[in-house]
Amino acid sequence: MPDDLHDLDQDLTRPLAGAKEASVAEGGTSPAVGRDEWVARHGEHRAVRSGFLGKLEQRLRVVPWWAWLVLFLAVFALLPLGFESGYVRRVAFDTVLFMLLALGLNVVVGWGGLLDLGYVAFYGIGAYTYAFLASDKFDLHLPTIVVLPLVVVIGAVAGYLVGLPSRRLTGDYLAIVTLFFLLLFGTMTTNGNDAFGRDLTGGANGILNADPLSLFGRELVVTKDGIFNVAYLYVVLAAFAIVYVALRFFNDSRTGRAWRSLREDPLAAELMGMPVSSLKLLAFSCGAAVAALTGSFLAALSSSVFPQTFSFALLITIYTMVILGGAGSQAGAVLGAIVISVGLELLREPGNSRFLFYAAVILCVLSLYRASVELAVIVGGTLGFGFLVRELAGRIDDSWVGGVVNEGGRLGDGIADWVIVPVTLETWVGPVAYVSLIALLLALTLLDGWWRVALLIPTLYLGAFVWENVLLARPEVTRYILLGAMLVGLMIVRPNGLLGEKRVQVV
Repeated sequence: MPDDLHDLDQDLTRPLAGAKEASVAEGGTSPAVGRDEWVARHGEHRAVRSGFLGKLEQRLRVVPWWAWLVLFLAVFALLPLGFESGYVRRVAFDTVLFMLLALGLNVVVGWGGLLDLGYVAFYGIGAYTYAFLASDKFDLHLPTIVVLPLVVVIGAVAGYLVGLPSRRLTGDYLAIVTLFFLLLFGTMTTNGNDAFGRDLTGGANGILNADPLSLFGRELVVTKDGIFNVAYLYVVLAAFAIVYVALRFFNDSRTGRAWRSLREDPLAAELMGMPVSSLKLLAFSCGAAVAALTGSFLAALSSSVFPQTFSFALLITIYTMVILGGAGSQAGAVLGAIVISVGLELLREPGNSRFLFYAAVILCVLSLYRASVELAVIVGGTLGFGFLVRELAGRIDDSWVGGVVNEGGRLGDGIADWVIVPVTLETWVGPVAYVSLIALLLALTLLDGWWRVALLIPTLYLGAFVWENVLLARPEVTRYILLGAMLVGLMIVRPNGLLGEKRVQVV
């Protein structure tokens, strides 16, 4: 090698003069040769909470995950001892089912970064498979210890097959393909009573008389003396523990790290030599297996399977659980499932819905204005505006304020003296008030300062009017609207969910 080239090669590999001394002076987070400066200072860029909540969160993170899991399982297992109501126990059972579904979807969406809109179909595949193997449909009554592993395998294979044509798709294209699979599943199950001249799925009437779970040669009846059998809760809780631990080890393995790399940047992962297609198929299979297992528990408890159960609305609910808890976090998926499941049950009662609605409104106003002159003006102005409008309406026509609120109570009685509740609500009033409320909310985003405060007062009162006269009359729709509004508010405050890790972004 010529001398000049040899000297150039030495210059390229030799650290710059003073680089070592500067690195030592800056401390342990300073960059080194071959190390990006931003990566070296990752700890400075990582977004964490501050104040008391930040310290509390850091200390809680020190507790090992298995300790949290044991504590959670112990509390959940003791729940039936404190509540002898069959309704509460059934809600707990349904909550565990949602927890399992959220864990399975978290594998596909939270870890693999794949937008799977056909996830609920695997839930249905598990339920129908259980009904095929343990019911009077085909006169097969296999024991539970045999059916459950078969359901898991069939679910995993179905996920693999769905993933095959989708392994080269990402984003919206993957979502469209998987959504088509969900619609195809619904069409086939609904019209499966005449498939090739045979009745396979029972059509819209579904499959009836599915066998209950049987363990150690004994059948677990669904109810005892008219009360939900708590043994079903313990069975699904045990299944949840096994799935959670298995997925935890999966996430900590090389495959879990590869999934996260795939989620962050599929192209970079492929350039680094990772088998992107295989990772996608594995994520689909694992998520589908968990969903299918959950479907078998549903079929065993309900003793029947209907195609209407596996709807797109259920898919949105499960996605909400994962997003609320924090995509990519196992504990977050569980927490999101608990919040949504319990919240939807609480919102069935108008009294609970009213309390949550006004509490959410008050918290939102407090978070925006806190202790300020604007807050005092808003509170005083809204109360005064309400009493004034109700008084004027009563003077015009007594029937405008003579209505009765749904399930009053003390809060309802107070609201009835403040909000206009007519005896008979005209059909056009509800839609007009609802659209006007949305228009005012949009207008608030365009204003600032005292103009926003002035417009917020009638907006709050109109919101109370719409709530008492329109939304509370439709609890099945209202609970989803209120839950969605609360979710939007939470996402504004914490975009990554309750337990989701804040991702570092270079801007």
